[in-house]
Amino acid sequence: MGALGQGADLLVRVVQLVVSIVVLIIVAGILLVVLKANPANSIVSEVHSWARWLAGPFDGMFSFHSANTAIAVNWGIAAVVYLLVGGLIARLIGRTHR
Repeated sequence: MGALGQGADLLVRVVQLVVSIVVLIIVAGILLVVLKANPANSIVSEVHSWARWLAGPFDGMFSFHSANTAIAVNWGIAAVVYLLVGGLIARLIGRTHR
């Protein structure tokens, strides 16, 4: 495997790592909301803020009577989309240089 192939493999791993971190933040945000974590706590507030920002385009996609259910569903969809798109990008990078 040449330098280009090694670079592509590294890029695939970086994409997978970034996607994993994004999904972890969103899922943590969902859990904090659903489990009613104290929003005054600085860690809870920061994770929730990041998750809200990352899931922003999906916020309000579906509405439910419960705000917690709406967040769980909409942010859950965001996490799945990030996983699918990130996996597709990683796969395309990997195939391009093999």
